[in-house]
Amino acid sequence: MRVMVTGGGTGGHIYPALAFLKYLKSVEPDTQVLYVGTKKGLEDKIVPEAGVPFETIEIQGFRRSLSPENIRTVYLFLNSLKRAKKLIREFKPDVVIGTGGYVSGSVVYMASKLGIPTIVHEQNSVPGVTNKFLSRYATKIATSFHGVEEYFPKEKVVFTGNPRAQEVTDISKSDILKEYDLKVEQPTVVIFGGSRGALKINQAFVEALPKFEGKNYQVLYASGERYYKEFEENFKEAEDKLTNVRVRPYISKMADVLANANLMVGRAGATSIAEMTALGLPGILIPSPYVTNDHQTKNAQNLVNAGAVLMIKDDELTGESLVQAIDSIMLDKSVLEKMSQASLREGVPNSAEKLLSVVKEIIK
Repeated sequence: MRVMVTGGGTGGHIYPALAFLKYLKSVEPDTQVLYVGTKKGLEDKIVPEAGVPFETIEIQGFRRSLSPENIRTVYLFLNSLKRAKKLIREFKPDVVIGTGGYVSGSVVYMASKLGIPTIVHEQNSVPGVTNKFLSRYATKIATSFHGVEEYFPKEKVVFTGNPRAQEVTDISKSDILKEYDLKVEQPTVVIFGGSRGALKINQAFVEALPKFEGKNYQVLYASGERYYKEFEENFKEAEDKLTNVRVRPYISKMADVLANANLMVGRAGATSIAEMTALGLPGILIPSPYVTNDHQTKNAQNLVNAGAVLMIKDDELTGESLVQAIDSIMLDKSVLEKMSQASLREGVPNSAEKLLSVVKEIIK
């Protein structure tokens, strides 16, 4: 089997694709794969580091305002279709899977025009512009949240979950918390604001620091590289005083850390939610107000309705509200257990397997 995957821009589009390819190669090692992305997206670094064959297409999104740059966007789009056609004809895929981002628009669209079976994978509870456009041409649409099917042709929709979930279920308990000078046996809260961090979460965390003193749980916080220096003095002062709080700019093995935690606090991105629910972790989600169609709020609301998380709106986040929410879960074992079970019910541990079954169905 020959599989072409395309998607880029953010980790939310890249990590599900890589998780699926990892699973695919584990069950069908002879499968040939190719990832198509852009040089400007995170995929340009992440995909080659994962050892996946990688090709690029130059493309960009339209500006919402009237701008001469949109002329260049049209030019790049037309050229991207030519480049996509060339890559498809050279690689000869049996199926093309798009996980989102502008680059997947060109590649999946061209594949459909060439008669190749295609799948669009939507990670969020509200689809982006590209996936809405592609839904008219794709053979199947794989979703990660129930309810998102209302945005697509219903006969094409298959609920698979996010392949990242299956990847993290294979992670075992370990002593990784020792690497952060934390105790392995102590209940642990992991707090982060995404790979780059979030200013509002950093501000609330700094405000919350004195309130963590004497708690019977420990806290591991990832500030994001861009904010660490700004708050470094606060962080170091807290670490000197508090034995149960540790701060790092970035947590490289986040999935391994989460597998040894009891509560996750952070944004409501699709990848974080997939990992959290696969591990059966309860969460406190603070949706970013800066994402398209406010999809993170809708992602979080799904889990609030299921009883798996608490949600704090970005404009309501303070040090006080953060600690109160953490205490309400971590200091009540019955609440912690109830939310953990609800989270586990929302997880899709065989998500990559489900997506592979869709692939096999459409290439028969």
